Amino acid sequence: MSFWTDDNRKIIVNCLFYVALTIELILMIVEKSELEFSLESYVFRVTFLLTLLAVLIMKHDYREWILIVVFLGIAGFCYVHSGKNDLLRLCTFLMAARDIDLRKAMKYCFYVCLVGFGLIALLSVVGVLGDISLVMDYGRENPEEKRYVFGFGHPNTLFGSVYALLLMWLWLYGETSKWWQYILVVVSSGAVVLLSQSRTGLLIVLLTVIIAAIFKLWPGAREKRNVYVWGALLSTVLSVVLSVLAAWKAARVYVDKVMSWDFWAFEEIINYRISNLFYGSENRDGVLYGWKLFAGHGTDSYFDIGWARLFYWYGIVPTTVIVLCVLAVVYVSWKKRDIWTLVLVISLSIYTLAEATFVTRYLGRDFFLVIAGVYLGYFFRTIILKFDTKEGETYGGKA
Repeated sequence: MSFWTDDNRKIIVNCLFYVALTIELILMIVEKSELEFSLESYVFRVTFLLTLLAVLIMKHDYREWILIVVFLGIAGFCYVHSGKNDLLRLCTFLMAARDIDLRKAMKYCFYVCLVGFGLIALLSVVGVLGDISLVMDYGRENPEEKRYVFGFGHPNTLFGSVYALLLMWLWLYGETSKWWQYILVVVSSGAVVLLSQSRTGLLIVLLTVIIAAIFKLWPGAREKRNVYVWGALLSTVLSVVLSVLAAWKAARVYVDKVMSWDFWAFEEIINYRISNLFYGSENRDGVLYGWKLFAGHGTDSYFDIGWARLFYWYGIVPTTVIVLCVLAVVYVSWKKRDIWTLVLVISLSIYTLAEATFVTRYLGRDFFLVIAGVYLGYFFRTIILKFDTKEGETYGGKA
């Protein structure tokens, strides 16, 4: 009797994926806290090897192997060309997630993050680790502004953590929750937003809960194809276009020296995010003129506009592939009538226009990758390669 049966393969792959996921989640929680840890690069290599091993053990036909080689080839070229192994790790993580039970994995992410983030806040409140609040100049009107951090080191990090919990809760329980539970979660999230005083956070949470409430009140929306089409166009596509325009405007102002009176007024409103594309990049190549088809070495600077950071960090070709993959996830959401994944795509796409929280080397920070791995597996196997799927079954559990 052969050991390499389909069931045994799935068990081994599942174990390898969860070990890698757990390591990434713990590393992300440590990174958000005030704990110091300088061995991230070595841990990243471990999780990469775990997910790569899972991909190699998984059952594929020759067409899948061709796709795997193509994507890993592109990611490998990016690694050689830029020195960043992020896309290699991203590819193997997404591929390894193909056959997991998606709902169980999302519950696992949610409760691990809930416990981890709660522990960070608790340790700060009892005075063991981290500050409860910080008074400093955040680049706004008050040079001595007090904002709460509860051990997360920065108020935006606190907001980003609560925002991730809110999105995971909506995906898991948004449809089945009672209204009092929904209101309680929204009020709790809103309280943290107010304490962190994140203006961007307040807007994105309001937008997210309004969209979620609309879909909760309108269950028939999941059947409307145009809801998914317009949702993707007005969030992902529009956010990418606006990010490209921002990078172009930064190039016009700071490279071509073409000024306009309304530019500075708008910049003040958005806290000089466009200018930071120029001044925030070490070689002043965060603007459109500095983008390459494949990013090279030295593109490691940080600035707020997340979609622009993707183009700057990895290049035009890899980022275009990422955007197309997001749209593929929306398409699968339509096929599965999964309106709550669309809610996440809309919210995260718009948030990434203003902030780069989820454009990160820490895969554990981006819980959406778990959904993307399962849905992209479905997209390529069932829709592109036309694999047969058992009646009532889809990748990631029951349809």
